[in-house]
Amino acid sequence: MDDSPLKQQLRSLMRCVLSYHTSYKCSYHTSYSLASVSTLQMDKSVIKFNHCDKDIYCFFVPDQCPECGVSFSGKRLEEAPVSIPNPVGNGHKAPCAFLVASTEDSVLRDFDGRSDLHTGISNTNGIVYNYTKTGVQREHQGWERCICIPLVQPDMFSLMSQWDEYLEKFSSAQMWDPSWQSFNEESHNCYSYSLMFINRVLATQSKPALSKEEFTRSFVLPRIKRASKYMMLCREISQNHFYIVDSPRRNSGEGPSEEDGDSKSN
Repeated sequence: MDDSPLKQQLRSLMRCVLSYHTSYKCSYHTSYSLASVSTLQMDKSVIKFNHCDKDIYCFFVPDQCPECGVSFSGKRLEEAPVSIPNPVGNGHKAPCAFLVASTEDSVLRDFDGRSDLHTGISNTNGIVYNYTKTGVQREHQGWERCICIPLVQPDMFSLMSQWDEYLEKFSSAQMWDPSWQSFNEESHNCYSYSLMFINRVLATQSKPALSKEEFTRSFVLPRIKRASKYMMLCREISQNHFYIVDSPRRNSGEGPSEEDGDSKSN
């Protein structure tokens, strides 16, 4: 699997995610007309709560239900509000991680399916190693908004103690010297650099290597899907203050509340 189909797969997935909800209409032009969506708003915590059989997403819990108008004053919500974690984080604060960032500066284009993606590997100090046309870069800034996929579990002390040495030695290899082998968008690029390092580390742990397809499907696409959905929520909330969808039926042993019983009775 070369990187051209990979890029198409990533972009196709993100477009599908953003068009999944029929209430959300997005085109090339409307995405740029959403001037109210800023980096600050993207960094806000999205809150979800349930009321009148609806899942309601917002930046803050309102005084009354935006769907049915019932006041929340002196009443308990059916479920406690929960904060939806922001899947986009600061790669410089994510040690020993595989990072995916957009090449676009606009917050609207981070993971919208139309921007190119760049990948890198962070060391234990948050310095991001990434391969470009001029060779391996070691960057202390510029990866503040990216998808972070941890590669080392907290209890893997031996691997963490050798991580920086592994990464520096691998990055200093002749194959990443542009005077010896040029950057190639199809076969010798940031993604192949990152995955090759991951497989080198797996080899030291006597674990099998991952193919591009396997790694992308299992680790990268789910995170990009989550980031795209989160960006869609922020856009909807910024425009309409709320994003409301039907709540799936809960398969629990708890009986319905009085309010649930009244709303479902015929």
